[in-house]
Amino acid sequence: MTALSATRPGSVPAGGLFRHRDFRLLWAGQAVSSVGSNVTAVALPLVAVAVLDASAAQVAMLTAAAWLPWLLVGLPAGAWVDRMRRRPLMIACDLVSALVFLSVPVAALAGALTIAQLFVVAFAAGLARVFFETADQVYLPVLLSPAQVPEGNAKLQATQTASYVVGPGLAGLIAQAVGAVAALVLDALTFLASAACLARIRTAEPRPARAAGGRSLRREIAEGVRFVARDPYLRVMTVFGAASNVGLVGYQAVLVVFLVREVGLAPGAVGLLVAAMSAGGVVGALLATVVGRRVGTARAMLLGAALSGPPALLIPLAGPGAALLLPAAGGLLLSLGVAVNNVLKGTFRQTYPPHHLLGRVTVSMQLLNYGTIPLAALLAGTLAATFGVRVAMLAMTGWLAVTPLILLGGPLRRRRDLPATYPADPVPAP
Repeated sequence: MTALSATRPGSVPAGGLFRHRDFRLLWAGQAVSSVGSNVTAVALPLVAVAVLDASAAQVAMLTAAAWLPWLLVGLPAGAWVDRMRRRPLMIACDLVSALVFLSVPVAALAGALTIAQLFVVAFAAGLARVFFETADQVYLPVLLSPAQVPEGNAKLQATQTASYVVGPGLAGLIAQAVGAVAALVLDALTFLASAACLARIRTAEPRPARAAGGRSLRREIAEGVRFVARDPYLRVMTVFGAASNVGLVGYQAVLVVFLVREVGLAPGAVGLLVAAMSAGGVVGALLATVVGRRVGTARAMLLGAALSGPPALLIPLAGPGAALLLPAAGGLLLSLGVAVNNVLKGTFRQTYPPHHLLGRVTVSMQLLNYGTIPLAALLAGTLAATFGVRVAMLAMTGWLAVTPLILLGGPLRRRRDLPATYPADPVPAP
């Protein structure tokens, strides 16, 4: 690869990012792998429940295993990503994910599949995800100019949230037709497709500069943590994300068990209902930048937070027949609000901090955001085992309903828009 063959970031012909070859490849790869990942989000619990007769606590532990790597290696991963080229790392992560998911149908065919293997698969795929997502956040600004990052984020978020609709629906239909194990083959193939798309990108990625004075990994990690802890915007977004993920992932960890064993839905109906609950995310991702321009990015984040809280209370009210409309409506509004916030927060996080700190800032925020997820899953599983699945759903969604109040404790409530860049000499927000 040479610089002469590269597409210069920002040099996009008329037609915007649709005509940006390398962004299209990144976009396509992420779209197919997101569909596969959301197939797995339903298929892996269905394998545990339908094939291995797992308990609610064991299913929740699968979610915990998938997110535990953020707690274990999140911070050093950010410093490592800041030291290396991101595209080769992302390709390696895709290949690892494909291999671990293929191991499930292979073991099932051999009659050797166990719940322990599912835990290992969830953990290994989660470990690859830590490095992929961190590298991805830093890589997008390499392909695009700062002015194009919001549009790029909106497009990526739109396809990701569309995958929340398509993936669970596919998982349910495949599980209904040929079994949940077969759905994991599709996931493995999507990771291979993502790796192939990334391999075709031509933009020359500069080698990250070495830390001045050969600073230790520990000092570089501490620099990113201090940056997030001292900045009022990043700090409140991080706390809100962590708190909301407790409720969001907590109820999702036992949702499949709840719908199968409490509501009495077949696997196909589970997939279709989860898809309907996620449909609002597509709308939210498409509207996020428009709403941000019309009402201001800070106000739009507060609006998104309001939608991602109280509507969750409708989900545990699910029942047979017309009562299925309640979780569908609650999930629709919830996913809309989450998508709006994800687009705006993602763009802010990619353009606000100094670029040389971006990997460390990203994982410093995600350590707390995602680090609460395994704890939330274990909490939900414990509540389900002790008091019943419906009580666990009520507790998790009740917590989620009040988390938007956290954002009111930061500077967002006093601003129309989020600041564009980090000031050289920070001053308190007006």
